[in-house]
Amino acid sequence: MRFQAPESLSEQIAQHLGQRIMTGDLQPGERIQELKVAGELNVSRGSVREALLILQRRHLVEIFPRRGAVVSRLTPALVNSLYDIYIDLLCMLGRKVMERWSGPELAGVVSQARELQAVTTALNASGTDAAEQVIDAGFGVMRYAYTLVENPFLEETLENFRPAISRTYYVALENFREELTETGRFFTHVADAATSGNVEKVESAIRQFGEHQRHQVLRILREEASA
Repeated sequence: MRFQAPESLSEQIAQHLGQRIMTGDLQPGERIQELKVAGELNVSRGSVREALLILQRRHLVEIFPRRGAVVSRLTPALVNSLYDIYIDLLCMLGRKVMERWSGPELAGVVSQARELQAVTTALNASGTDAAEQVIDAGFGVMRYAYTLVENPFLEETLENFRPAISRTYYVALENFREELTETGRFFTHVADAATSGNVEKVESAIRQFGEHQRHQVLRILREEASA
């Protein structure tokens, strides 16, 4: 049996501010004022300060002496460091699922992946909160996979990557609307490979999509730097 403590106030504040950073409501280089946030959310400055430390660990803010917290900038070095590790961890998750399970349990992952492909198709038409819904659905597939693999260290590590990865996905989607279609195609390839029991194809699909996302974000950063 697993017990999960309710999220602390600081964690809730961190998620709120993190969402604003991921969606671009808070821009890179923008200062986050503790007093202002505390007043807006009707919470203590201490809770806000703890939330900012959480965001610092998630690489969404930087904290400077006498200046306070500032939204971190996406740089090519940061993006490459992120995807170098994240892609390998996702491949590990996919490989462990395939090694340990088949039948009904694996069918659950495949079903969720195919449903996500349908979600991306529908959102491509409507476009309402598309990025947020696709990110949530994608992590839903991962969380189901966690229950099959039962590796708490892998689960915690991947979950800690969510804010930074979500931020890059928002950036890519804002500039390349076709990323929704690409995401749907990725989950279709993963589902097909899993159905056939082909571990190598599962890893290949994960790696190709991860490298594609990396390339898109780096391309955006290069264009912004040269503008």
